[in-house]
Amino acid sequence: QVQLVESGGGLVQPGGSLRLSCAASGSICSINVMAWYRQAPEKQRELVATITGGGSTSYADSVKGRFTIPIDNAKYTVYLSMKSLKPGETAVYYCNAVLQGPDSLASPYWGQGPPVTATS
Repeated sequence: QVQLVESGGGLVQPGGSLRLSCAASGSICSINVMAWYRQAPEKQRELVATITGGGSTSYADSVKGRFTIPIDNAKYTVYLSMKSLKPGETAVYYCNAVLQGPDSLASPYWGQGPPVTATS
């Protein structure tokens, strides 16, 4: 049984910084890719950033230069470091991971989604 446990959400003032973490646990052999999505009220879920097990990253245009997605492969943990947060980025932030198990099959998993609120 694989679980993704997220932490770090909360309230931040516009222009502030916040770091989210997502730790995977269970029968994991390797990370294919881990990612962060967000869903604002009454909007569709959108992809924010991704990182492969090899360290290749990609970002949504709206967050480039402000967000980073470091990974600790040894701990199966991915982070989302956010700077200069905007009020419009208030959303539930979901961690997603495609992980390879001992059966060599890759499966997707989702975290519970900590809310991030950027407001004064």
